[in-house]
Amino acid sequence: MKILKLELQNFGKFQNEVLELNDGIQLFYGENESGKTTIHTFIKSMLFGMERGRGRAAANDTFSRYEPWENPGYYAGAMEFECGKKRFHLERSFDKYSKRASLVCLDDGEEFSLEQGDLMMLLPELDPEGYSDTLYIGQAGARTGRNLAARLKDYATNYYVTGDSELNLTAARNALDEQKKQLDRQMKEKLEKKQRQREKLEQESSYIWRDVHRLDEELERIDEALERKEAEEKEKENRRVLDDIRPNKWRIHPLEVAGILLVIVGAFVLIARPWNYLVAIIIALIGGIYSWNRLKEGKKRQKTPPELMLEEITPEEELSSREKLLWERTLFFNEKEEKRIQYENLQEQLAELEEFDQSYKRLEEKKAAVLLASQRLLEVSGKMQGQLQQDLNRTASDVISSVTGGKYTRLITEEDLRLSFLCEGRKIPAEHVSAGTLEQVYFALRMSAANLLYEEVYPVVLDDTFAFYDESRLKNTLQWLARQDRQILIFTCQKREEEILQHERIDHSVHVLT
Repeated sequence: MKILKLELQNFGKFQNEVLELNDGIQLFYGENESGKTTIHTFIKSMLFGMERGRGRAAANDTFSRYEPWENPGYYAGAMEFECGKKRFHLERSFDKYSKRASLVCLDDGEEFSLEQGDLMMLLPELDPEGYSDTLYIGQAGARTGRNLAARLKDYATNYYVTGDSELNLTAARNALDEQKKQLDRQMKEKLEKKQRQREKLEQESSYIWRDVHRLDEELERIDEALERKEAEEKEKENRRVLDDIRPNKWRIHPLEVAGILLVIVGAFVLIARPWNYLVAIIIALIGGIYSWNRLKEGKKRQKTPPELMLEEITPEEELSSREKLLWERTLFFNEKEEKRIQYENLQEQLAELEEFDQSYKRLEEKKAAVLLASQRLLEVSGKMQGQLQQDLNRTASDVISSVTGGKYTRLITEEDLRLSFLCEGRKIPAEHVSAGTLEQVYFALRMSAANLLYEEVYPVVLDDTFAFYDESRLKNTLQWLARQDRQILIFTCQKREEEILQHERIDHSVHVLT
């Protein structure tokens, strides 16, 4: 890609400002507040658009800082660039009320849609974060950090494994992680559902077990009542049989008669005369009266109907009590059997819950497959990062050797882009060198990363990047930049870049800003 023309129609301090750019090094010179930062902010806004902040952030965001000084309702610009041997015209209106964007090929008139990602198709892999970490080095310095480290890791895994940097294996790992989370949620839901079922079954089982125990007690009570009832009925039956076989005249027991006679004889013999006659007669009269009353009672019983006799001993209640007990026993026994069957079924269901069903086993198998795939991706990613480090170290070492005049020839990048030099067999952390050398280290890292990350050769934007460079290293750096097959945009407030370019006879174009 090469920028051909910048048209700052109404952007910041500029109105209808047109800048035409050439190949190679483009030097933008101007004192402070001449608009250097405005121009490279314009380039970034044309490439990626510009959104207005919300709330308090809107007061100091990029949109507000570069809002046109005059006629802020018209906030727009255009850029012509070359890509794939074709020229394109990109135009944007940033105003919040008339925001729009258009992209047209100047060679054949074809119109493209930024909403559908046509600009990203023309400029692959280019995004605001990557641009700020590689192609653009601002006044804050060249130091970069985790964002570039993560991007290089993704690139290593994607490109070295698949040969295509557009295949995002980080997204694949994220998808696997998300799938694992979903499987974990499903498994957790199943376990929680199973636990709820177990608790419900155990509760029901407990209630039924108590019912069975209560029914056992009721049956035991009824059995005891039936035993007592059976003993009472047997005793009554024995009395009835004895009464039936005994004649009415022998309703007095022979032993009773014998006892009366024995008392009479004893009184007659033992008591002296004449009193023995009197006592014997009195005892005989008493015994006769007693026997007479017993005989009368026997005749009365014989004449009394069986129904009346039964009524005297509450016959209906006594006859029905056994039947009622038997009915209750049958009812309780049947209920107990039903409860027992329910209890056994619940125990079987509890036993089945202890075994995982097929759906849960399938979830476990899927999770194991996801974990294995994720582990393999991590292993491959680690190997590929090692390959990338070798390539990055080689490229960065060439750059740092050129810009330092051969003083440092080996630059080593490690995990999270920890940088160090290999000098005379010793490993020197980059933080131990001077601020100027450290700036050159990160410059070398950014340029090397840009060469690796982007297939398209994009322009490099340098905004007062060389403040810490001495004359010798600035010359080496400009010479190295001149050898690169890409457009270099240098923004500076000093004359020395132009002086070195002229002295070294390096082709360049100068744009003076006032």
